[in-house]
Amino acid sequence: MKKASDVRKGDIVKVDGEPHIVEALSVQIPAARGGATLYKVRFRNLKSKRKADRVFRGDDILAEADFERRPVDVLYGDAEGMTFMDLQDFNQFTLARRDIEEEWLYLVEGLEGVSAVVSEGRVLGLDLPSLVNMTIVETPPAVKGGSATARTKPAKVHTGLVVQVPEHLENGDVIRVDTRTGAYFSKA
Repeated sequence: MKKASDVRKGDIVKVDGEPHIVEALSVQIPAARGGATLYKVRFRNLKSKRKADRVFRGDDILAEADFERRPVDVLYGDAEGMTFMDLQDFNQFTLARRDIEEEWLYLVEGLEGVSAVVSEGRVLGLDLPSLVNMTIVETPPAVKGGSATARTKPAKVHTGLVVQVPEHLENGDVIRVDTRTGAYFSKA
């Protein structure tokens, strides 16, 4: 059991008897005296992939879901799905693209730090590292001339993801992308 005030992004709890992962969390502290702090939580159902928004008071109790995070290796993929290997028992499994749609554009062969969320012997989803290295394959050339402002331009990486990057970056550069926001983080 976990209090709503102790819930953090990435935690997995039961909501209406189903395992949900916390995707976003905001705290609202009322200005009136005696008002209880409210926790607005956006969940994603790990089985159906549906999103749900709920509001809790700080002392509301949430049941923790029975799950396990197991390290996996990304082996290979095609247009239909991605194949992984469990690094603890070396079993291989494939997840369909529709089941990992949000993680799809960050998955590359050999990506380290990926974990599978497993409950009752079934893989419910993936837990990605915060930052991944990606290679720019298509971006317009930088415009010559000085600028006092930091300008950005769109860049397409090898997985098809498009991110806004600083203007000086070119095709072939390796960048770090934040998987939580989908934004450019730094040059690798």
